[in-house]
Amino acid sequence: MWLFGKAPKSAREYERNTTEFLNFFAKDLRRITVEDLQAYVRHLEDKGTSVSSIRAKLAAIKSLLTYAQRIGYCSFNVGAAVRPPKEKNTLAERILPESDVLRLILSEKNPRNHAILLLLYAAGLRISELCSLRWKDVASSEEGAVLTVFGKGGKTRHVLIGKGHMDVLEALRNGAGQEDPVFRSREGGCLDQSSINRILKKAARNAGLASLPSPHWLRHAHASHALDRGCPVHVVQATLGHASLSVTSRYVHARPKDGSSRFLAI
Repeated sequence: MWLFGKAPKSAREYERNTTEFLNFFAKDLRRITVEDLQAYVRHLEDKGTSVSSIRAKLAAIKSLLTYAQRIGYCSFNVGAAVRPPKEKNTLAERILPESDVLRLILSEKNPRNHAILLLLYAAGLRISELCSLRWKDVASSEEGAVLTVFGKGGKTRHVLIGKGHMDVLEALRNGAGQEDPVFRSREGGCLDQSSINRILKKAARNAGLASLPSPHWLRHAHASHALDRGCPVHVVQATLGHASLSVTSRYVHARPKDGSSRFLAI
C-alpha cells in the first residue's frame, strides 16, 4: 500500500532499504523506537556507509513510519524525532564548465547519441524523463517545440526547446509514430537508463573530459549556466520541475560571482 504509485526505481530502493532495517531489528514496525532508529544510524556509520546513503535509507524508513501512522497502523511516528546526518554540499563539484559541456555534445558524431546529450542539457531532463519521452510528447511550435514531461512525483510539466534542438530531434524520427519512443533501443522499445549512462561515459572519454559525469550533471549544468546567463530563477525552476525556488537557488550559491575576500587588503 505504501509503495503504490511510486516510480518503479524508487519503489525498489525504498523496499530494499526498509527491509534491511526491519531485518536488522527483527520486530514489528509498531515496536520500533526512536532509540532503534538512532542505533541503526550509528550501525551504518560504523560500517563506513556514506552520509548520502544513510540519508537515503533513513528517508525511506521515515516515509514508511509516516505512512504507517497515517493509516492507523502505528500510534506514533517515531521517525519524526530523528534527523538525518548533515551532508557536505558537493553540488559545485558536479557542475561542468560550459566549455566542457559544449565539447562533450559537439564531439559526439552519432546522431542519436548527439541528440541524447543535447536534450539532457538543453531541456534539463532527468534520465528517466528522457527515456520515457515519446513522439506524442513533442509538439512543434514557431520557437521550436514544447516537450510534455512526466517527471518526479508524478508531476507533468512543459519544457520549451529551441528550433535547432527540434531539428536535431526530427532528424531521428524516420517515420516513427506518435506512440513510438523518441530514443529507441535496438529492439524498438525505449532506450534504458544504463544505455544512456554508457553513451555519456564514452562521449566524455572521447571528448577528453577530466571527469566522467552522470546524466544528472548535465541537468546541473543547465541550471547553473542558465542562471549565469541571466535567466530568471523562477523560469529555471519551471523548466527543471523543482518543487520550490529554494532548490533552484542552490545553483546560485554553488558558484557565487562575488565574495567578501576581494575587499581585503591581502
